[in-house]
Amino acid sequence: MLKYVNVGIVFQEIPDEVTLAINISNCPCRCPGCHSSYLWNDVGIPLTTDVLDEFVGKFGTDITCICFMGGDAEPEYVSQLAGYLHQAHPNYRVGWYSGRLRIAPTACKRMFDYIKVGPYIAHLGSLKCKTTNQRLYQQVENHEFKDITYRFWSRNE
Repeated sequence: MLKYVNVGIVFQEIPDEVTLAINISNCPCRCPGCHSSYLWNDVGIPLTTDVLDEFVGKFGTDITCICFMGGDAEPEYVSQLAGYLHQAHPNYRVGWYSGRLRIAPTACKRMFDYIKVGPYIAHLGSLKCKTTNQRLYQQVENHEFKDITYRFWSRNE
C-alpha cells in the first residue's frame, strides 16, 4: 500500500493550477541530487480513498488540482486513486509525477489530466530549464497527451 508523508499547496507543479501535492514515500527511483530523499524510505500514513476525501474536505476550496508526487512502486494503485478522484470529486484535475522516463505500462494514463515524467538530473535542470530531461504532459482530446513543458520556459525569459 502506498503511503504519504506530507501534503502541501503548490503553485509551480502544474501551470495555471493551485495544486495539492501529495508526497508519496518508498520511491524506487532514487535520483542523484533528489531534493526529497526522505521519500526514499517506506514511511508515512497509508494513502486511501478516505484520506483523499479528507484532503478534499480540508483543502477543497483552495485547490484546483491534486497531484501524486511519486508512487512509482505501485503505478496501478496510483491509477486507481486517480480514477476515484475523478469519480468522487470531478471538479478537480488530477496529476502524477513519476521519476521514471516513461509511465509504467500497468498504469492507466487516461485517469490523469497531467503527467510529469523524468528523473531529476541536476546538470539538466528542472522544468524551468530548456535543457531539462523532464516533461509535463496534459491530456487533451481522445485521451492523447500533449507536451506542455514549454509553458514553464516562457515564464523565465
